[in-house]
Amino acid sequence: MSVSAKRARYRSMFRQNVRRRLAIDKAVQGVVFACVIIAIIPLGSILAQVIVSGASAISLEFLTAVPGSAGSGEGGVGPAIQGTLIIVGLASLIGVPIGILSGVFLSEYGTSRLASPVRFFTDVFMQFPSIIMGIFAFFVIVLLLGHFSIWAGAFALSLIMFPIVARTTEESLRLVPHTYREAGVALGLKKWTITARVVMAAAKNGLVTGILLSVSRISGETAPLIMTILGSSQFFGGFDSPVDALPLRIWRLSLLPYDSAQLHGWGAALVLIVIILVVNLAVRYAVSGRRAGFLGTLIKWKAGGTR
Repeated sequence: MSVSAKRARYRSMFRQNVRRRLAIDKAVQGVVFACVIIAIIPLGSILAQVIVSGASAISLEFLTAVPGSAGSGEGGVGPAIQGTLIIVGLASLIGVPIGILSGVFLSEYGTSRLASPVRFFTDVFMQFPSIIMGIFAFFVIVLLLGHFSIWAGAFALSLIMFPIVARTTEESLRLVPHTYREAGVALGLKKWTITARVVMAAAKNGLVTGILLSVSRISGETAPLIMTILGSSQFFGGFDSPVDALPLRIWRLSLLPYDSAQLHGWGAALVLIVIILVVNLAVRYAVSGRRAGFLGTLIKWKAGGTR
């Protein structure tokens, strides 16, 4: 076979190989796109249903007034909005630091004897039904204090929150290249400085994602709140008193056989979705600032005497 014939044969084989690869690539892209569409359709239908059913209930009175009598169609969800913000905020203050510290320990000190039990404990906690957390908080706090309170609700939600933060923190820190740690050691930085200001800074987006995921999870929990905060028709009256929350208010409105109550329930669901969306967008915007180069940051810390 001549050289020109061999070249023609190789070109033909190359074209066939490229065509086959492109065909497989397009087929896989089509399957992935179809899966995305299948996943989006239920989510889009739920959001559309909430918006269509609840938009007519939104008004200034609805967002600020206390609930009216059952079936009257008056009042709003002002105390529920306030209670949701307070409870989720307190739960985040409790659960986020514990979750981040647990994730850092599992990622950076995962070879110690304590790491395996902590990881197992965290995984088990992630699988617990939320009502179990509510019952536990009821026995530990409500029965001990003798009354329902915001602290009990925040404690129950923090138990749901911290395992999610811990596992996402661990996985995010593991994705940071080991050379980052080696560069910090080469500059003479201590391990805690490398972890806190180098590794965690590099994994900032993953940490924020885990925190937002946990906040979104606890914002819609109802079962733990039934056992801990009881619910109220009034605005905040103290951390040791019952309080309302949007998930709890939605659940109670859904049980009433009145069209006005159903409408208010849809409106409360829409408000809850908007709150979660606003929190996610605000946090994403706050952490999306321009970041300095890795080596320049290390040198700056070193020059500043950080050890």
